[in-house]
Amino acid sequence: MTNPVATQVAFTPEQQRVQEAVQALWYPQTIPDPYPAYAALRDLNPSGVLPVPEWGMTFVTSHAVNSAVLRSPLARSGAVISQMPADTQGTRLLQPMMLFHNGPSHARLRGLVQAAFTPRVVEAQRELVQAVLNDLLDALPTDRDVDLVAGLAAPLPARVIMRMLGLRGDDEAKFMRWTQSVADLLGGAEGNPDLLARIEADASEMRTYFRDLADELRAQPQPGLLSAMAAAQDGGERLSSDELLSNAVLLLAAGHETTSNLIPGGLLELARQPQAWAALVARPDHPNVADELLRVVSPVQLDGRTLAGDLTTTGADGQPLTLPAGTHVQTLLAAANRDPGVFPDPDRLDWDRPNSARHLAFAAGAHYCLGASLARLEIAEVYAALARRFPNLTVTDPHPPFKANLVLRGPQELRVRLG
Repeated sequence: MTNPVATQVAFTPEQQRVQEAVQALWYPQTIPDPYPAYAALRDLNPSGVLPVPEWGMTFVTSHAVNSAVLRSPLARSGAVISQMPADTQGTRLLQPMMLFHNGPSHARLRGLVQAAFTPRVVEAQRELVQAVLNDLLDALPTDRDVDLVAGLAAPLPARVIMRMLGLRGDDEAKFMRWTQSVADLLGGAEGNPDLLARIEADASEMRTYFRDLADELRAQPQPGLLSAMAAAQDGGERLSSDELLSNAVLLLAAGHETTSNLIPGGLLELARQPQAWAALVARPDHPNVADELLRVVSPVQLDGRTLAGDLTTTGADGQPLTLPAGTHVQTLLAAANRDPGVFPDPDRLDWDRPNSARHLAFAAGAHYCLGASLARLEIAEVYAALARRFPNLTVTDPHPPFKANLVLRGPQELRVRLG
């Protein structure tokens, strides 16, 4: 993302500092370590709220203000859809996703999906997670370096959510390609014609696949979430074919992309904090592992909301502030999760941190992540297994390449030695 007016307007020195700090968020070299860039934004305003009129948005680093925005009924999700061309396969795929709906429309979509995706259904997947995890770990070599993204982080959540949805395992490579395209679409793919062409082709393929499958499942129900979603009704309403396929794709992509980014991202942090790895090896089943990793790694770095009315809240400096109606808020979730006013020594992994669960990695309010319980389950099982089976695990490349996606941030690969 670039600021189109940055080179056309004469700025004061202070405005120039703001422009440079905001622009730095989207430098490719920022993605491997964006936290200094968030800290630079935080330092520009003690309230944790930085209006940047030239960008048409307000950047929020404060945990308190981010939380207030995300929980407010005035906050609207989905502005990104209005900025996309209406006649593309990608736009048509995203439009029915509950992620981009608000109010009664969102409540209806979420209620119908949630009717199938219950906590009981998720907890019943623990044995599945453990079985898939053990199969993948058994296959990893211990006598040489291995890419843990390809060998574990990518296939584990993909296989789990696929089996939960009731999708065929022989389509795994295709589903993983599709989820990457959805992640790229959500992360912003403008300006890259080749990437946009790939996304369009994958979106068309996804729409055809899931629409045909939805018809089959309604005619002949099968075990799995997708069939349950197809059958779910609320007051006589059910998901349309487009709604079913779009929200199935959302579950597939969200169930895969965030966890697959957190697994290597967390190991990279642990490589930098050996005392935290030693503490995990000493107690692999610590109940706070998933939330503390989610806080520090923040696989979804940022999100956005538009305010339908004036929102009055309190800034990081304790002073009241009002965000006016129409404000486009850039909710910097990763900055909020390392807000030093809420999480002392915020960069440090501390399994005994008493308030780790206050993180905003799953957002908050009406759009709180539907798959949060599944993500926590997978993260806890993965890290417990790694700590038990490979206590001498070593990251051999501490500066791995990252995907070109700040929103859904994660290493492209992570070389480790298990033995």
